[in-house]
Amino acid sequence: MGVIGMGVMGKSLALNLAEKDVSVSLYNRFVAGKEEGIAQKVVDENPEFSNMLAFEDLQKFVDSLEKPRRILMMIPAGVAIDAQLDSLLPILAKDDLVIDGGNSFYLDSNRRVARLHELGMHFLPMGVSGGEEGARKGPSIMPGGNAEGYAMVEDFLGRISAKDKDGKPCVTYVGPGGSGHFVKMVHNSIEYGEMQVLAELTHLLRFGFGCTPEQVSGIFSDWGKGELKSFLLEITADLLLFKENGELLLDKILDQAGQKGTGAWSLTTALEYGIPYSPLAESVNARGVSGEKAMRVAFSKTFQHEFQQVEGSLEEWLPKIKAAYSLARIINHEVGFRLMKTVSDTKDWKLNFNEISRIWTNGCIIRSGLMENISANYSDSVSFFEMAGVKDQVVSGRKALAELVGLGLTHGFALPVMSAGINYLLGRITAESSASVIQAQRDYFGAHTYQRKNDPSGKFYHTNWI
Repeated sequence: MGVIGMGVMGKSLALNLAEKDVSVSLYNRFVAGKEEGIAQKVVDENPEFSNMLAFEDLQKFVDSLEKPRRILMMIPAGVAIDAQLDSLLPILAKDDLVIDGGNSFYLDSNRRVARLHELGMHFLPMGVSGGEEGARKGPSIMPGGNAEGYAMVEDFLGRISAKDKDGKPCVTYVGPGGSGHFVKMVHNSIEYGEMQVLAELTHLLRFGFGCTPEQVSGIFSDWGKGELKSFLLEITADLLLFKENGELLLDKILDQAGQKGTGAWSLTTALEYGIPYSPLAESVNARGVSGEKAMRVAFSKTFQHEFQQVEGSLEEWLPKIKAAYSLARIINHEVGFRLMKTVSDTKDWKLNFNEISRIWTNGCIIRSGLMENISANYSDSVSFFEMAGVKDQVVSGRKALAELVGLGLTHGFALPVMSAGINYLLGRITAESSASVIQAQRDYFGAHTYQRKNDPSGKFYHTNWI
């Protein structure tokens, strides 16, 4: 196997492969004064692996690989991928395989699959989740492209991936074209939502209910022992205890959240396909708002904004907070899975959501007890909200989520994902909505017509409202 790009993820995956008895050729570009001897440094720092070779010459790197060649690119998405392919393809041969293990946009991946297919080669757009530790010890892997290309590396990927509760590798052939990168994109979108909900709860508990970081950590740890267990809940409980020089490190971190684009791509894709996406869209927007630090500081003085302490008992609120958190997470996942199902049906990808959720039960960032339930109970014939283990929480949790959002907003706390979540849910379960007013408005000013409830034929009407 060849690995191009010795950044954090590329290096970690290469070491994972070597540890699993896969001979690995490492390549990193040479840039004088900036990137020199990078691949050789990885080899030198890991002498326990005698099955790794390092290269800075692309031709020699390719020549070191047995045919048909199998090459994994772990480089930044975008123009860098096409530039690397431009250099690589002329020295490859028919039936060779190239894998893009980064976070490329799935439409770009569709194009690259077609490009290599015309040359008689294979291209696998492959999502990889788990961060540095996951890449080194066992990630969740989502390859798309063509099945023939996947068969060439199925064994290798199975060795290095995380394993589910039954010991099965957390890797599966997702589907054709850029589907592997598409499901990774939606995975990251759900990840955004899950992170934001925990941030909102942490803020409300600390500055609304007056909890210490240790108390919030204890609450999250307690939740993590049951059906709410999740990797993100676990690490949030951990970071609330981490101190630097005796002070909470969290409070020293600038409150400006970064992002790399996958969340926004999911939003634009949802808009393209007409899928309501407000809860996960708000997780993207929240990061954008957080980036306007100077303006937020100025406005907080202009409008004299302060958090207000909650007068109610934390003990009385905790069951409601837990139920609200549980439902907010369900909504986040429903939104993401609904987008995946719609795009899969439109493109005839035939995505297997039981299998996709199964490979998300370990190794990936959004692994959780909820994901295990989805893997066991997902069905195309039943709506997500009516799924076993979900329906009861939708019924019992919606009042708690509404009350918690109301509490937070009236006490000065922005709760963008949780508030969008309850609005989204109420909109989905409301039989008679306010949209009739919209249709009347549209017909009034633009003669856009409307349909009538008492005419099942679907005929469109126009009224002279003046």
